[in-house]
Amino acid sequence: MVSAYVNGLGVGAGLIMAIGAQGAFVLSQALKRQYHVMVALVCTLLDVILIGVGVAGLGALITESPALMQMAQYGGAAFLLWFGFTSLKRAIQGQEGMQAGEALASRRKVLLTTLAVTLLNPHVYLDAVVLLGSIGAQFGDGKWSFYAGTVTASFLWFMGLTFAAVKLSPWLSNPKVWRAIDALVWVMMWTIAARLLLS
Repeated sequence: MVSAYVNGLGVGAGLIMAIGAQGAFVLSQALKRQYHVMVALVCTLLDVILIGVGVAGLGALITESPALMQMAQYGGAAFLLWFGFTSLKRAIQGQEGMQAGEALASRRKVLLTTLAVTLLNPHVYLDAVVLLGSIGAQFGDGKWSFYAGTVTASFLWFMGLTFAAVKLSPWLSNPKVWRAIDALVWVMMWTIAARLLLS
């Protein structure tokens, strides 16, 4: 059981810690200090649900359906290409940096954006439901210990990213630094999209 938990912690961290659409949004909200703790908790809760249904068996079901796998593959690539393009556009045009004093978005708008960034990104389903679900199933009776490890990794990552970004916000709020972050997000999004299309 301990071995399954440790494996879940390690594999979960490896997948979740990759700065994707979710991580980039969590980072930007933390820099703005706009409902950043709520955003991190919602992302963790969504991981709890998605990884849970994957470990429970939905991941194996999806992998057995070529049509569902193709939908996830091409839909995920399209989303990542679009998200990467918006990041590239911001990196080229520049912006004023993410200052704490910026106009505060409503709690409802931030919540809906968090849900959209997570649930409209098919890559999340590939990682959380299909991949982690399939790996978890290999642990047999220990699959729920593996699940607990992945959930722990998710919580530690999103909360750690949030509070680290708040602490570093004076440095990260520099427009040049943020343009570099946007450029990095663009490269990562398009790299992941290319892997999806070529896999």
